[in-house]
Amino acid sequence: MGKVKKWLAAGLVFILAAALVAGCGKSKSTGGSGSASDDPIKKIEDRGKLVVGVKYDTYLFGYKDPKTGKVEGFDVDIAKAISKKIFGDKVKVELKEVTSKTRIPMLQNGDVDMVVATMTISPDRKKVVDFSDVYFDAGQSLLVKKGSKIKSVKDLAKGTKVLTVKGATSGDNVRKAAPDTTVLEYENYQEAFTALKSGKGDALTTDNSILFGMAAQDPNYQVVGGTFTKEPYGIAMKKGNTKLVKAVNKALKELKDSGEYDKIKNKWIKE
Repeated sequence: MGKVKKWLAAGLVFILAAALVAGCGKSKSTGGSGSASDDPIKKIEDRGKLVVGVKYDTYLFGYKDPKTGKVEGFDVDIAKAISKKIFGDKVKVELKEVTSKTRIPMLQNGDVDMVVATMTISPDRKKVVDFSDVYFDAGQSLLVKKGSKIKSVKDLAKGTKVLTVKGATSGDNVRKAAPDTTVLEYENYQEAFTALKSGKGDALTTDNSILFGMAAQDPNYQVVGGTFTKEPYGIAMKKGNTKLVKAVNKALKELKDSGEYDKIKNKWIKE
């Protein structure tokens, strides 16, 4: 029995030693809690680029010019200005296309570091992502062909069809405001606008800021009826990414205090 006890004791010592070595190795590879590997700012700096999700189909905010292939707009310039404030010249900004439907999944999957894409801050979204302070105030409205009998959301009676996009808050909002209308949802705004122009709907609804961009692209269409919701836009980041949220808010404040924010806004958005 004495030999058995010695053998068991020796085996236990070996197991404990192996566990200790494994634990030390893991600590070095992951860095442990609060290490540089858990720091989103450090991760972005080490990578050398900030990956930002923007829309490619929203004229004035995030739009890929089919002629030049360049992505431009208010959201794009805000993202670049924020990156400059946080990282200086240490990192480059890489733009990735998102839609209203894909932007949250892409954040959660780590495909992008942040989303700057006409995204309304809402209680439901705050449960799954973190938001910066409001960087733009919009409101939902209607886009119709000039000469349309629809002048406001009150004219969306039974038999009318309103177009919007999947994953946006605009569909639910217009159902509440005009429960008798039929809502048709498309993959993105360009598809919805094309559908409106081909007569598949009587109006297109989303934030007025986006609709003004569509009207600027085609003067046969106009924004009517004022706004029937408030849509505060925020920059979305992965849930729990507190350090990056604080850095973005600090950068936003500096941009607004310096007047740079107003210059960017006036470049793209005409009241």
